[in-house]
Amino acid sequence: MSNLLSRIPLFAGLPETELESLVHALKVAELQPRDILFREGEAGEHFYVIANGELEILRAAGQPEELLLNVIGPGQYLGEMSLIMPGGQRTATARARTPSTLLVMSRTEFDDLLKRFPILAYSMVRVSSERLDATNTSTFRDLTEKNRQLQKAYDELKAAQEQLIEKERLERELKVAAEIQISILPDVLPADPRFDFGARIDPARQVGGDFYDVFPVGENRIAVLIGDVADKGVPSAIFMARVHALIMAEADAFPSPEQVLRKVNEHVTRLEKSIQFVTALYGILDCASGDFDYARAGHEPPLLLTSEGVQRLPHGPGMALGLWEDITLDIGRVHLAKGSSLLLFTDGMTDCRNPAGEAFGLERIQDALVNLRGLPAQEVCDSLLATLLDYQQGAVQDDDVTLAAIHAM
Repeated sequence: MSNLLSRIPLFAGLPETELESLVHALKVAELQPRDILFREGEAGEHFYVIANGELEILRAAGQPEELLLNVIGPGQYLGEMSLIMPGGQRTATARARTPSTLLVMSRTEFDDLLKRFPILAYSMVRVSSERLDATNTSTFRDLTEKNRQLQKAYDELKAAQEQLIEKERLERELKVAAEIQISILPDVLPADPRFDFGARIDPARQVGGDFYDVFPVGENRIAVLIGDVADKGVPSAIFMARVHALIMAEADAFPSPEQVLRKVNEHVTRLEKSIQFVTALYGILDCASGDFDYARAGHEPPLLLTSEGVQRLPHGPGMALGLWEDITLDIGRVHLAKGSSLLLFTDGMTDCRNPAGEAFGLERIQDALVNLRGLPAQEVCDSLLATLLDYQQGAVQDDDVTLAAIHAM
């Protein structure tokens, strides 16, 4: 054990006889991992030399802000600071990291040793200064890291706050856009003793690009409109509102659906600077004769439900509005006999998919429609949308779904 003391810089200059005497005088303490040797703030009465094992030197031990100052091992000593000053207190907590053996010197033995060998005091001051420098360096490094982490947390919080503010702003704008879009759709559909009308819309997002309208355009004449703007979201809703307003305006100026759509396409291609376009079907029902004259601009052909079943109306080529100045339109006429129904719909109906990814398709629309013979137009639309949602089973909706129907009573 005297060899251990001689390897400690503090005792290296002591005579061999003094080292032997010191070894026999020192007591031995055994510690297990996490045993506390002494606590911060306690009065110090002993000086310790580590024979083997490791000890942790801690501030605020056992607290959330616990800070590890140092780890010391064999040949190192601790506890001298509280013995140098009368009534001195421990400046940190010492806790065993591993099973450890320590040599223990009392305050009296420590004082006697310093009186016999004052040079030891200089050695202790040097070691204490080195420890203080190391502690200051460690503390500065820890504070620098904590400041860095605090700045990072502040920057992340600031960014999150800015994102939240932006999200709330967008949500307010989307709400206003949705309210504007809903205000464009008719609150009440026209009434006629010979025909009734129905419609439903289910946007894929808060705002969408689908639209419909049913409105009178003269005595015994009622216009029916359905459209689908490419893409979804606010830009599509704005484009939809523009096209809808143009159709409504030109409907008063031109008697035929073909003339209306051609004039609207002229406006759109002249004014529109984006690549957006819209498919549309605009028709006029003569309530006296039951004839429905329509023009189709790239839109889904309507389905006619009669006593004989469901048929897709014959159709030729038709081009969407907004792509070219000179477009081809599909022009048609269908007679709505008593008891028959005409269904107009957007491709969101056929393209809607179930969780397995299978589209609803035209055939399922026809199968569902044939069972709705004789029902009012609004019930037809409500029932078809319910059938679609049941098929969808909560799967993500990729496109807006819009239905409009006419029923001859």
